[in-house]
Amino acid sequence: MSKPLIVPRKYKSRLDLNQTEKAIKLVKDTFQQQLSAELNLRRVTAPLVVLKGTGINDDLNGTEHKVAFAIKDMHNATAEVVNSLAKWKRMALADYGIPSGYGIYTDMNAIRPDEELSNIHSLYVDQWDWERVITRKERNVEFLIYIVRKIYEVLKRTEYTVHENYNVLRPVLPHDIKFFHAEELQKMYPDLDPRQRETEAVKKHGAIFVIGIGGELADGKAHDGRAPDYDDWTTPTAKGFKGLNGDIILWNPVLEIAFEVSSMGIRVDRDALLKQLEITGTTDRKKLLFHKRLLKDELPLSIGGGIGQSRICMFFLQKAHIGEVQACIWPPAIMEQCRKNSIFLL
Repeated sequence: MSKPLIVPRKYKSRLDLNQTEKAIKLVKDTFQQQLSAELNLRRVTAPLVVLKGTGINDDLNGTEHKVAFAIKDMHNATAEVVNSLAKWKRMALADYGIPSGYGIYTDMNAIRPDEELSNIHSLYVDQWDWERVITRKERNVEFLIYIVRKIYEVLKRTEYTVHENYNVLRPVLPHDIKFFHAEELQKMYPDLDPRQRETEAVKKHGAIFVIGIGGELADGKAHDGRAPDYDDWTTPTAKGFKGLNGDIILWNPVLEIAFEVSSMGIRVDRDALLKQLEITGTTDRKKLLFHKRLLKDELPLSIGGGIGQSRICMFFLQKAHIGEVQACIWPPAIMEQCRKNSIFLL
């Protein structure tokens, strides 16, 4: 069931349809070029589908259905549309022989049929998936923060480029991004759920990075779900908090909500993988292709993540609905409600 539509008061897009299409290209071209330069990434070609049973596909929270089909010319072997390329990228780093300090990025396109449709969620997911080789000494929260700040600078430069080309779109991002561990947010707002904690923090600071997604907090609950086999959410930080991953969240002034644009983190090493598989009761995955390669130390240590393409287009073009920057399928009632409120879906 789709969520209730958020209709900003007196909403009207600042760009018409033709301007919007040109601006989408501007945002995507600018951001990926800046990201590539900032993080030393080169573009590679990535798959839309992978074989079931290899452990390469992302299981997200472990409950979502995957779009799958039988391949007639491969004895009806089952192929799955990727949920993300978190594990495929790490294998690509090894296969391409990428050295430390360098990495790759690619366009990731996915279909998530279980998604609860809303202003910011659709069936279609498009993001830049990126991955960079790191050293053992860089497997710490300080390096994670260093990389997040680099990505945030790319966001700010992209926002300014959009403003230079469309001066009706005024920059809104703050000068710096604020860092919180999920444990800290839980202590600051003990009576709120994780989403409400994010909202309170990002409304105050404009841009935040929440560290430690997936591990159990002091209240016995996780801030949010994470698969056990890509992000490291169990390794302790210097402050004693657990987790070397997190989310970049911006305050969206159009919708007046917390607006996640990226999920990322330092990836599991051999020890973290074994620990997290044990915690989640998924030790049977050790026999899968990806996991066997990791446990044999055939894959490099890495940091990586996904950055929503439609999400940042929506944010920088100050749109009220993700359907204004991507073409997708929507329930007739949503389409009619949008039309009546001057929200024109592609």
